[in-house]
Amino acid sequence: MQTLWGSAESAYAISFALEKVDSIKLEGFKGFFRDLPVDPYIKGNYRSRRLSRFKIFGSELIKLPHGYFFQSQNYNPLLGGVKREFAEIDDAMIELDEFKKLVFEFSHYCKLNPGVEIGVHQIRTSCSPDNFGNPAPEGIHRDGCEFVVIFAVDRENIAGGETHLYVAKKEKPVFNKVLMPGELLLVNDREFFHFTTPIKPLSPGQGTRDVFVLTSPSLLQD
Repeated sequence: MQTLWGSAESAYAISFALEKVDSIKLEGFKGFFRDLPVDPYIKGNYRSRRLSRFKIFGSELIKLPHGYFFQSQNYNPLLGGVKREFAEIDDAMIELDEFKKLVFEFSHYCKLNPGVEIGVHQIRTSCSPDNFGNPAPEGIHRDGCEFVVIFAVDRENIAGGETHLYVAKKEKPVFNKVLMPGELLLVNDREFFHFTTPIKPLSPGQGTRDVFVLTSPSLLQD
């Protein structure tokens, strides 16, 4: 496992981290990204998504009841104020040891207190020669939580999808990188804005970008 922190010269050096997670095997996740329901709140049908929330108690990962995803317009100018409902993550994937490792990894690095809600978004962004995919249609933004993790699962036939971090929206990014499969970016959402550039296919046909996004708190409501 390798961790790359922000530069030593930066006042925000301990507020984000890029990590290569070799302990989590990705193959078991990939089939679960093929049947994701289309996100009905985004025009273009290029984004698919599932969402569930969890708590950790000791060595147990507990799935919580279904809820609604809600952000204020201060954080999401595109869909802020809208109660969004997504299908739950497949129970068969939740039972995977690799999925549990991912959620526990997030909790460990964020030093979360026991019982804090964790939201897990399973997201596929698709693109074609006629329809580029936009992982962040809301633009440069914060999510409105405390911590965010982006964990890259797969990239298939795409260019783009570079993730940027900003101290302020109108400043240049302090971090920019295409997250490769197995890489995990941890961000303090209170200190940074983030954005991921659109994707386009490298060759004719469809391209896909598969990620998990984990947040604490979950931003889900009953």
